Amino acid sequence: MVSFSAILAAVALIPGAFTAPAKFVQLEKSDTTGLLAATFWTSWSEGGSNVRCTNGQGGSYSTSWSGRGGFVCGKGWSRGGSMTVNYSGTYNATGPGYLALYGWTRSPLIEYYVVESYDILAPGEPWTLKGQFDSEEGTYEVYTSTRVNKPSIEGTRTFQQYWSVRTEKRVGGTITTGKHFSEWQKLGMGLGYHDYMVLATEGFTNGTKTSSGSSNINVQ
Repeated sequence: MVSFSAILAAVALIPGAFTAPAKFVQLEKSDTTGLLAATFWTSWSEGGSNVRCTNGQGGSYSTSWSGRGGFVCGKGWSRGGSMTVNYSGTYNATGPGYLALYGWTRSPLIEYYVVESYDILAPGEPWTLKGQFDSEEGTYEVYTSTRVNKPSIEGTRTFQQYWSVRTEKRVGGTITTGKHFSEWQKLGMGLGYHDYMVLATEGFTNGTKTSSGSSNINVQ
C-alpha cells in the first residue's frame, strides 16, 4: 500500500485543512471491572448525523450512520493500558472516519488512536510524521497532532493526539497496545496514566464530504 507520509506532509502545511468533530465522548458506563472485560461502552454524536449505535452483549456492538456531523462509539475498558486486544467483525465505510483502538491518558492529557481501517484518512489538525515501526501485527506510521482549546475528558484543554496508522488496512486481528506505547515512548511521545480505551467506530464531516456506513464489532 502507498505510504501516507507524502500526503500527510503536504497536509501539515495547511493549518485547518480538515474539519473533524469536537472530540468529547459522552460515556454510558456499563463496566466496573477495569481491565477484566471489554464491556465499557461509549456513545457520542453531534451535528445532525443519522447515527445508530447499539450496545450488544459482552464485547459486541453495531453501528450504522449517514449524513453530516460526527460520532464515535465503541466497546472496551474503563481503564486502558498495556494489554492484548483481539477483535473481529465487519466495517464498511464511505467518507472520513476510522475503525481504531481509541483512548485517553491523564497527566499528561493525551488522546490516542491505533487506526486499523478507514475510507478517507482525514485528520482534524495537521499531522507531524514521527516515524514508522514494524511488528508481527503489521507496519504502522506514527504521527502527532495538537488540539488547541478543545473539549476533552478534562474539559476544554489543549492536548496532544498520538496516532499509529496501519499501512495495510484490516478489520479483525490482534493489537498489542504495549508495543505501540513503547514505540511512541522511543519517539519522545510519553503517556500518562490510563483512562478508558475502546475499539471504536468513528465518522465525521470533512468539508463537503460526509460519512456513511456500518460496522459490527466484537472485542475481547
